[in-house]
Amino acid sequence: MAMRPVEISRKASAATAMSQAEWQMRIDLAACYRLVALYGMDDMFSTHISARVPDAEGHFLLNPYGVLFEQVTASDLVKVDLDGNIVRDTGYRINSAGFVIHSAVHAARPDAKCVLHTHTVAGMAVASIEEGSCP
Repeated sequence: MAMRPVEISRKASAATAMSQAEWQMRIDLAACYRLVALYGMDDMFSTHISARVPDAEGHFLLNPYGVLFEQVTASDLVKVDLDGNIVRDTGYRINSAGFVIHSAVHAARPDAKCVLHTHTVAGMAVASIEEGSCP
């Protein structure tokens, strides 16, 4: 499917409005979202992946709320700070549950460059039975 001229223009301007390091992280993170979808580890909205922006302390990237993992692009990713403020507006919102979990990890572990958690069908099945719960 070909992109419309407006989409091409928006995506091209997004890449020039940030550092090369951030753009590369966006490309890598979007690829990660698509791979998670390809391998069936996404579950609509409860799985999240975030990546720290290399040259912006306290900022990380999250997927746009309502966009399927198989459709996430580098320019769609939402840049937020540890307080939940959207730093770079892409026109999308973020999932607040995903933000809470990922901001806590990024705040506690500045060495963590990427945080990924999944809710696979198998994992949810095991977690829903008594024997699968933690003591």
